[in-house]
Amino acid sequence: MAKRKSKSEILKQRSKKKQKSIVLSLFKWFFILFIISGLLGCAGLAGLYYYLSRDLPKINTLKDYSPATVTSVFSDDGRKIGEFYEERRVVIPLSEMPENLINAFVAAEDSRFREHPGIDILSIFRAFLKNFKAGTIVQGGSTITQQVTKSFLLTPERTYERKFKEAMLAYRIEKKFTKDEILFLYLNQIYLGHGAYGVEAASENYFGKHTKDLNIAECSMLAGLPQAPSRYSPFRFPDRAKQRQIYVLNRMKEDGLITNLDVTEAIDLKLDIKPRKNWFIERVPCYTEHVRRYVEKHYGKDALYKQGLQIHTAVNIELQKIGRDAVNKGLIELDRRTGYRGPLKSIPALQIEDFCANISEKLDNQLLKKGNTYQGVVLSIDDKKGVTRVRVGNFHGIIKLETMTWAREPDLEVAYYEAKVKKPSQVFKPGDIIMVKAVNDIVENNEFEFTLEQEPVAQSALLSIEAETGHVKAMIGGRDYRNSQFNRAYQSRRQPGSAFKPIIYAAALDKGYTAASVIIDSPVVYEDTERDFIWKPRNYKEKFFGPTLFRNALVKSRNVVTIKILQDIGIDYITDYARNLGIASDISQDLSTALGSSGLSLLELVNAYSVFPNLGYLVEPVFITKIYDRDGNLLETSKLIRKKVIDMSTAYIMTNIMESVIKSGTGWRIKALKRPVAGKTGTTNNLFDAWFMGYTPRYTTGVWVGLDQEASLGKGETGSRAASPIWLEFMKNALEGKPASTFNVPEGIVFAKIDAKTGLLPIEESEETIFECFKEGTVPTEYTPKPDTASDSEDLFKEGI
Repeated sequence: MAKRKSKSEILKQRSKKKQKSIVLSLFKWFFILFIISGLLGCAGLAGLYYYLSRDLPKINTLKDYSPATVTSVFSDDGRKIGEFYEERRVVIPLSEMPENLINAFVAAEDSRFREHPGIDILSIFRAFLKNFKAGTIVQGGSTITQQVTKSFLLTPERTYERKFKEAMLAYRIEKKFTKDEILFLYLNQIYLGHGAYGVEAASENYFGKHTKDLNIAECSMLAGLPQAPSRYSPFRFPDRAKQRQIYVLNRMKEDGLITNLDVTEAIDLKLDIKPRKNWFIERVPCYTEHVRRYVEKHYGKDALYKQGLQIHTAVNIELQKIGRDAVNKGLIELDRRTGYRGPLKSIPALQIEDFCANISEKLDNQLLKKGNTYQGVVLSIDDKKGVTRVRVGNFHGIIKLETMTWAREPDLEVAYYEAKVKKPSQVFKPGDIIMVKAVNDIVENNEFEFTLEQEPVAQSALLSIEAETGHVKAMIGGRDYRNSQFNRAYQSRRQPGSAFKPIIYAAALDKGYTAASVIIDSPVVYEDTERDFIWKPRNYKEKFFGPTLFRNALVKSRNVVTIKILQDIGIDYITDYARNLGIASDISQDLSTALGSSGLSLLELVNAYSVFPNLGYLVEPVFITKIYDRDGNLLETSKLIRKKVIDMSTAYIMTNIMESVIKSGTGWRIKALKRPVAGKTGTTNNLFDAWFMGYTPRYTTGVWVGLDQEASLGKGETGSRAASPIWLEFMKNALEGKPASTFNVPEGIVFAKIDAKTGLLPIEESEETIFECFKEGTVPTEYTPKPDTASDSEDLFKEGI
């Protein structure tokens, strides 16, 4: 018979069962909660993934990779002259990157790049330990793939949301791309300091060469930049950059990518690191800026600054430099003719040492260079020897009297040849701070020789067009683009003065005048009763010359004759005529138009003059020859637009007359070119503006000289004196080595001998005869009256205008 359990035992057993049941129940509910939590967590993560992935960049193929790239501008021979960008990036294929460059970046930034799936847990853990020990963030665990995602996300803030996005995108990229394709994205996308994005832009920035030409030392220097481009800048912190380079080289050695010898040679190699050239400023800034405005207007800012356009222009770099040098030379000569405006400042003798010490520090112990301009201080003046002693930093030198006779006190009413400096004390006193130029770069007798310099105040513009094609080969918009970006060749509107007269005379030829027409040069008075105004136009030297041949009136630039011609043919006719020649600016609707009172741009006037060598055809000016998009597709190409606007014979006769302007008129200085050339000077009232417009069969070139704040250039500073020397200097160098050519004579032109006084056929008694050119059918048929019929001759002249 079984032993009967006690009541206490029964209660204990029940308690144990109950406890077991509770444990099982709790376990069951915990398991259920765990499953639910897991499901909720998964759902949450899925929801978070869906939420965060909505605005993630979609990169399915490399074709989707279209970052902001540099728009480049090129000259007529394909040399780069400018760049436009928000991010300076030049995308190149991995095949153009040296293996050492790729290895350097991998070793420095992500040595396990070839092994991990986009996120390197080992690196993250290692970075966590180091940061924990340091008590701050000293190392990151981001992989190259994650760095790619970071640059695509464009959100540098440190948030969990960005980190999640970064991880998600890194995983996607690893699934979509090969490792080499990821490196392609990374090495083209990464920021490497000083505005350079990607290795190609950085290579050009720091070393002035393409990535494919980099050596190991240069590759390792670039690979040290991603961590902190500004901190390790080779420009600003060369010692830090060197230490970072050594770190990269050692990482490459540890990974077995290079040898100990490679490391040693790379460390010992001295790198030539110079700031990247400013293409825009150093080459053709005014021209490039004109192109920039055009592209932005027609294609938009996004295309200009982000889409990597390739813009080819008509500019010639050599002609541009020749033009810039000619303008500078001409303005310096003009400035010297106007006198010396005094020292920059004057200091007491006790401050001279400190001043020289500051200059010496700026020179950085470099020897003075011939042709360079420096600030110096006057130490002493010796009138007997005609010598001024000057100190520049720690260097001493002299200014000879014969080089500074121009330095008279400025006086616009006195011509330069009427006042010369006779002794240095008229100009200087000890302590004067002045600008000097080093004449020699070798010290003689422990002294340099200097010339006195000053910054010109006048401005100038030059523009040259290739006649046949309309290609604008050179455009100088002012003395120095760094000081003023205003383009005086295109944006400015100034009165052309007598440079407008050829348009009047060409119009007159088409209205029945001939080169032999006679017009009376005599005083006239015009009264405007509505405005209570009386105008008495006069010639430049206030003389009148009586009966004047049409040719001579233009050659000698007779104002009154030109006004009479305009009055005869009509202002409306001239306005329409000017429009046909490409002049779009407003034309004054009064007789002052004859004297060039309407403000025009230099470009307009040069374009109008180009009609003459083109025998009546207006050729549209061309600045841009072609524009390609980033993929090499042609967006725009220039077309030769030629429009017949005046008769061929009219164009040739004008050329023939303006050749006489050079041979015997106001453009006489241009005879030094010793080539067939035609042109016209222009000078406005009060000598505010000076012009020379001229052309050869190949180039049509215009020069303007004046002050931005309209004022007199000085006594005698006409277009002939102030502008034509600049034109001559430019064309002499532009045409050097090129064969001379003559202007073509078109059909319909005939030459006939005429009396130089009457413009009629000569007789035996004629004092002077000339060969004149005429349109066929317009040669004079009357003979010059004989001397005994003087009264008839007088009546004939009275019939002139």
